[in-house]
Amino acid sequence: MSNISTYAKTKFILKMIDNIKRIILKHGGIVKALEDELEAQPAILMALLQIGESLNKIDKEIIDKYNLTQEAKGSYDVRNFIAHDYERVRLAIVEDILRDSLEELETKILKLSADFE
Repeated sequence: MSNISTYAKTKFILKMIDNIKRIILKHGGIVKALEDELEAQPAILMALLQIGESLNKIDKEIIDKYNLTQEAKGSYDVRNFIAHDYERVRLAIVEDILRDSLEELETKILKLSADFE
């Protein structure tokens, strides 16, 4: 994969993370955003799906170098669950991801993106 392609994927991932953060802010918190089944919840789930898909397309060597192995596997697992078992998505798990993992992922992707700029 070229540096341009890696950079484009990191920018897209950062955009999805920013979208999630803006949705949460707009709704006054994670719980309220996930309770909005009409707009916010589907948008957050789609952004998480896109993050998992995009991370999966970055070369494994780069994922390893930037200590993203766990995030890449976990986000792809979440992507698969959302895509293939949508009606059974456990929002408590999504809430945990948003609270506990999103910021760290953003930090690592920002570093990766800066190095490929």
